[in-house]
Amino acid sequence: MAPRFWQGSRWHPAAVVLSPIGALYAAGTARRLRRAPGYRADVPVICVGNLHAGGTGKTPTVIALAERLAARGQRPAIVSRGHGGRLTGPVRVSETGHTAADVGDEPLLLAAFAPVWVARDRAAGARAAAASGADCLILDDGFQNPAVAKSLSIVVVDATHGFGNGRCLPAGPLREPVAPGLARADACLTIGNPNAQQDFTAAWGARLSVPRWTGRLQPLETGMDWSGLSALAFAGIGHPQKFFDTLRGLGARLAGAHALADHQPLSPALLARLSRQANAANAQLVTTEKDAARLPPQWRGKILALPVRLRLDDAAPLDRQLDRLGL
Repeated sequence: MAPRFWQGSRWHPAAVVLSPIGALYAAGTARRLRRAPGYRADVPVICVGNLHAGGTGKTPTVIALAERLAARGQRPAIVSRGHGGRLTGPVRVSETGHTAADVGDEPLLLAAFAPVWVARDRAAGARAAAASGADCLILDDGFQNPAVAKSLSIVVVDATHGFGNGRCLPAGPLREPVAPGLARADACLTIGNPNAQQDFTAAWGARLSVPRWTGRLQPLETGMDWSGLSALAFAGIGHPQKFFDTLRGLGARLAGAHALADHQPLSPALLARLSRQANAANAQLVTTEKDAARLPPQWRGKILALPVRLRLDDAAPLDRQLDRLGL
């Protein structure tokens, strides 16, 4: 779990003590980014990244982009490093032939929406995806990696957490300082409810140097009636509390809420323990769509997943950018 002081004052004693290491981290990122962009694809490359370590909503943003591009008649492919997977790639993800242990949970989830190529070498992954017939590429993460030249870069921010205390790891949550990071971006997408958006505006709005887009994550309509359901929820995502709050907002009664580490393996022992607790409480096990991608096959019919989708408050700015790229 992230240290609490990351969301506090930049002058918190721990943040101040760790700030020299944070400065070294920022300098290392800047040095890496000074390298000339590597592979330049013959098709547009849209990078969905962040400045913040951990979950900000990149995966729902990639899904929304893939769906929007497909609706415009395009053939997008997604390129991912495959965090948490063992395969180095480049390899095209198979929903039925691969597991999360092979390629990572996020690529396995994304493969339902567009072809996904996993590669530790992002340039090799982009080459393979472009050669497969894609007419545009979505680079999942990689904003701080110059291996692939970007045509459009979107920095995704969780509006509730913003940029934290504004310091770099480990003094704060950032991979690089806000100003130089945003200077390389084309847009900043803040995701959250109206109150969170207002708080972000108050804290960071004046410091944004690029157009800001806003959106929120909404549960996907599946016909499932969550009202009154007794649920034992677990989530291994960047901010599990948001998942638990969403379930409560849908009317579910939580008999338990277990926050796991991001991408935490769902071992047989862990699932058996959660199942015993659910049975004792006469509750249904529920998790996120991303966590469900890591479930062993024998557990998938026993655990409900709540899918969410990104809804932009105004899609026109995104469409103008896609028009600019000829998409």
